[in-house]
Amino acid sequence: MPANTTASSGSTGSAGGGSRKKKGRRARLIVIVLVLALVAGIGYGTYWSVSTVRASYPQTNGTAQLAGLDSNVEVKRDSYGIPQIYADSDSDLFRAQGFVQAQDRFWEMDVRRHMTAGRLSEMFGSGQVETDSFLRTLGWRKVAQEEYDHVLSAETKKNLQSYADGVNAYLKGRDGKDISVEYAALGLTNDYKPVKWTPVDSVAWLKAMAWDLRGNMQDEIDRSLMTTRLDAKQIEDLYPPYPYDKHKPIVSEGGISTLTGKYDPQAAPSDGVGSSTAQGATEGLTTQLGALSDTLDEIPSLLGPNGTGIGSNSWVVSGKYTTTNKPLLANDPHLAPQLPSLWYQMGLHCRSVSATCKYDTAGYTFSGMPGVIIGHNQDVAWGFTNLGADVTDLFLEKVSADGYQYDGKVKPFVTREETIKVAGGRDRHITVRETNNGPLVSDRSSELEKVGQKAPVTNAAPDRADGYGVALKWTALEPGKSMDAVFELNRAKDFTSFRAAAEHFEVPSQNLIYADTKGHIGYQAPGKIPVRKSGDGTMPSPGWSSAYGWKKDPIPFDELPYEYDPKRGYIVTANQAVVDEKKYPYMLTKDWGYGTRSQRINDLIQSKIKGGGKISTDDMQKMQMDNTSEIAALLVPELMKINISDKDVREAQKLLEGWDYTQESDSAAAAYFNAVWRNILKLAFGDKLPKEMRVKGECLNVPPAKSSGPLDEQDRLVRECGQRAPDSAQPDGGDRWYQVVENLMDKPDSDWWKTSANRKDKATGNREELFARAMKDARWELTAKLGKDITTWNWGRLHQLTLKNQTLGTEGPGLLQRVLNRGPWNLGGGEAAVDATGWNAAGGYEVVWVPSMRMVVNVGDWDKSRWINLTGASGHAFSAHYTDQTDKWVNGELLDWSYGTNAVTGSTTDTLTLKP
Repeated sequence: MPANTTASSGSTGSAGGGSRKKKGRRARLIVIVLVLALVAGIGYGTYWSVSTVRASYPQTNGTAQLAGLDSNVEVKRDSYGIPQIYADSDSDLFRAQGFVQAQDRFWEMDVRRHMTAGRLSEMFGSGQVETDSFLRTLGWRKVAQEEYDHVLSAETKKNLQSYADGVNAYLKGRDGKDISVEYAALGLTNDYKPVKWTPVDSVAWLKAMAWDLRGNMQDEIDRSLMTTRLDAKQIEDLYPPYPYDKHKPIVSEGGISTLTGKYDPQAAPSDGVGSSTAQGATEGLTTQLGALSDTLDEIPSLLGPNGTGIGSNSWVVSGKYTTTNKPLLANDPHLAPQLPSLWYQMGLHCRSVSATCKYDTAGYTFSGMPGVIIGHNQDVAWGFTNLGADVTDLFLEKVSADGYQYDGKVKPFVTREETIKVAGGRDRHITVRETNNGPLVSDRSSELEKVGQKAPVTNAAPDRADGYGVALKWTALEPGKSMDAVFELNRAKDFTSFRAAAEHFEVPSQNLIYADTKGHIGYQAPGKIPVRKSGDGTMPSPGWSSAYGWKKDPIPFDELPYEYDPKRGYIVTANQAVVDEKKYPYMLTKDWGYGTRSQRINDLIQSKIKGGGKISTDDMQKMQMDNTSEIAALLVPELMKINISDKDVREAQKLLEGWDYTQESDSAAAAYFNAVWRNILKLAFGDKLPKEMRVKGECLNVPPAKSSGPLDEQDRLVRECGQRAPDSAQPDGGDRWYQVVENLMDKPDSDWWKTSANRKDKATGNREELFARAMKDARWELTAKLGKDITTWNWGRLHQLTLKNQTLGTEGPGLLQRVLNRGPWNLGGGEAAVDATGWNAAGGYEVVWVPSMRMVVNVGDWDKSRWINLTGASGHAFSAHYTDQTDKWVNGELLDWSYGTNAVTGSTTDTLTLKP
């Protein structure tokens, strides 16, 4: 046993109780299956024993020593392994949090810190060098170090150090195989050994979070790529204005006060000043942006792919409209499915809240980070959704070996050398070059070509002759105080202290909703959001001109939108526009989510209120599972009008008769409609997009880019294959595409509805003909996937969720993947539904993002709150708590959420006492 841990009683893992005995038997069976599988061999001439598999299970009962504690700390776990920690000082609380999270999730924490530092190659070898090179160029770890050294408060740094001390106390004396079975697998090919945790490892995770919630960078790339195939009007068609007339923004009242210059929820709406729409030059940019897009696909997307259907839901309802007479608050962030889930549920409780022990909070956090990210304390509750502010811009740079051009002069690059250590291989060395607009990200792809004198650019030789490079300007590359904000949110007592915390939550920019025990509800848009000198951020800008770029200061916090007890009695955020751009003087973004989910939630709340009813906790839970398809409501009436002669297609069409547009897992109508929708998008738009945006491997015979007129000479056609990963290709089918199609419905003869064979001949046809073709193609696509008998069809068989263990569950040997991964599960829900089990229409029907957790907070009566995680508390692949919440999550169930001391005691099944 490790030197720092001494068990005096109890056992490792959970014990006791009928259901827990069943879980224990199931876990033992899984262990036996694992051992048999590994004895059969995974190609390394060795196998793991049962003791190897079980060595990493956490101790959850009895006592254990934890060096550095001032007094005893209790860790109480319920039947799902969710820990609640009780301590007498802040330092003890966060030291114990680090210890407990390392018990359950250290493999996940270790992989994550290597990713944020650009050091994956140290664990997994040369296949990660390109990813590491790109992440080193962004410099997440460097910025996190600067934050820790120069920006964060002394109290935050103390808490971070306590957390790190707890993690390291757990690691002390343990070999990799004693920490996680994945280390045992890694040890078959690599001599990697975990090293100590540092406070900066925790801070750097916020950069990864900010990266995946960075806003419209992919849209900026895509619009530029479209210029090779589409004209300006066509691109405008595919990026329509936000529909303010039918989808309400979050904040519908107030504006910038003419008296104070601050945002005032009671002020008259501001007169929008707009912004220049001047665009940067894009000549010769296609190669760079296409390669950059490929590079983005390779970056581990811990939070999920980007897209207009992706986001999160949160809403809060005032007590005047609830059965509890206190606010109810719901939140379900939509992120990439992964195993274990990104979220970690826990409670952090000071036995007595005082100046030396300030916390009594519970909710969801990230393994590797102290504090709670989303949840509540004894006074207030809060939730997050992605605001989607445009905080990244790409700049074209005129570069040479001597530097980059700026206002007619050549300025030298700021450079730094980075060494990438590679497991089992030689070190790699790269030079990172930065302009005044940020790092030159175009240096980091071997596929890039120079414009003008073109020559390959590789990681080994970053310097090049004249050509356009691409630099990234991003608010998260500047040190900030977001880690301070986490602790401040956890201690907030009222809306004033909540807003003070929000002011420090600079990246990623989030919609923050609020409720308190006094009955107040609120909203705050925080974040470091740039003010542009020129342009609107929708296309790359010329970096060689000082007329572009960002002004020195971002939008002042006091001028960011917020609401407090709005008259309507509720607030909904689901990635829609925050405020009508015509009534607000700053540009937040041009690429909002289009408001389908948010409006559905608004409508559900309104229907309950207008009917004279009050909203209960059960109602909030049911709303989270609403799976109505808004695009089906638009299209099905038109699809039913089409005269279909083919009896097999007509048979499928009849599935849509009387369908209520809900997407239950067992619905044949949902399966067929979504297949029709996918084929409409492919025929109308997908086949017209450039190869850089289409699914990798799907090929078309096409004329050269921007060739005009029909082509009669077959030899002038080019075989062109898609280049993008299936989960990020276009058209993805999100609610931007809902709006695109809705705008075209009254234009049945639009060129978008016309099709041609491989782009060779002049496009012909109309909307009805294209819809008929899509219905036919969908019929035979589902026949191939589900069988000819439509009575066996259902949406869940197409729309499946498979949970994949990090790294080894996706990159390891096939047998190892099968042992570590879980699923599939057949799901209901769908794209841009409230129950947002997202799928990419260009790539297929597989679930690629999900409500990663769900919670309904019963403000003031905290023990009647409910929550669920996608997987379970444990990151150990054969623990009873690996995926023990998943079945309930699939069925829309929530677990009781104990918070008060008596409730936690009543739900406790294991208690571990940590002693100094």
